Amino acid sequence: MTTNRLKPGQTIGIIGGGQLGRMLALASAELGFTCHIYCPEENSPASQVAHQTTCAAYEDLDALAQFADSVDVVTYEFENIPADSIATLTAQNTVSPPARALAVSQDRLDEKTFIAALGIAVAGFHDITDLDSLTAALAQTGGQGILKTRRFGYDGKGQWRISPSSDLTAILDELDGQPAILEALINFEREVSLIVARDAAGHVASYAPIENVHKNHILHQSTLPAQLSTDLAAQAEQIAESLATALDYVGILAIETFVTADGLIVNEIAPRVHNSGHITQDACTCGQFEQHIRAIAGWPLGDPTAHSKAMMTNLLGDEVDDLAAWDSAPATRVHLYGKAEAKPGRKMGHVNQLIK
Repeated sequence: MTTNRLKPGQTIGIIGGGQLGRMLALASAELGFTCHIYCPEENSPASQVAHQTTCAAYEDLDALAQFADSVDVVTYEFENIPADSIATLTAQNTVSPPARALAVSQDRLDEKTFIAALGIAVAGFHDITDLDSLTAALAQTGGQGILKTRRFGYDGKGQWRISPSSDLTAILDELDGQPAILEALINFEREVSLIVARDAAGHVASYAPIENVHKNHILHQSTLPAQLSTDLAAQAEQIAESLATALDYVGILAIETFVTADGLIVNEIAPRVHNSGHITQDACTCGQFEQHIRAIAGWPLGDPTAHSKAMMTNLLGDEVDDLAAWDSAPATRVHLYGKAEAKPGRKMGHVNQLIK
């Protein structure tokens, strides 16, 4: 883990060239660091604002080793990095967040098992390998649930909602032999994400919980702070700190939870800066991107306090072409990602609006 404080002028290495890498690079620059991006794509959103880019495959171990040797610390903007690649990076340099957090988050069965072992509530879950295991699991969940691939999948991809009338054979054909997990359905009021930072010395800084609204399985809007009781807010902070500590975490950790009548239930974790945390850029003293860089660079954590209530709205696809509604709106900032093509459902930018 990083214990020595990096100095301005040193280099942050970022695996991944998307919008999260872009905003990490911008935050790095504001603290005086240079950034070196590693990704397969040329002219990626992150590369447009970085000092240097290595264009190579995530499986290219030689290129990864050279990259890791050229920077002062390594971080990443997405979690689906091959285990061999992470091992290569870790052998050459400090990687934050740590490899263990990445491994836990990459497999939904491992993730749920890890969280439950800490005494933190999760939805009931079952390992699915074939039709017999799926049938047996459904017998325990009332014939319904959410079937998910154990690895990969995001924004609703790799998921099937199962009811008693579902054609299980057809669903398993679509699954095509991938390891899967069945999760019991949860009766929840709303989704709330927890954004927490931890440094190598064990100091923790939690942001106020953030309430999320999705459309077509993609995050649409986030509001800070979420409307939670004092007890639920305290539970949220305890969950966030417990997970970050158990993972010996360094950086920003995002935790998606459901609000239920019995308290918070954790849905999943993301070992990186998170879409719902974009709202902290403009609503908090120190936003999630600066906070992540501070943590991995060995700087003191910044103040996560929100100075304003705020709402973040994602700009998807061709919504980015119609900015007139935001151009003159009060207390509003537009953040665009520099992507060349606006495809349906593609995240092109976001808007943060402070609420009086």
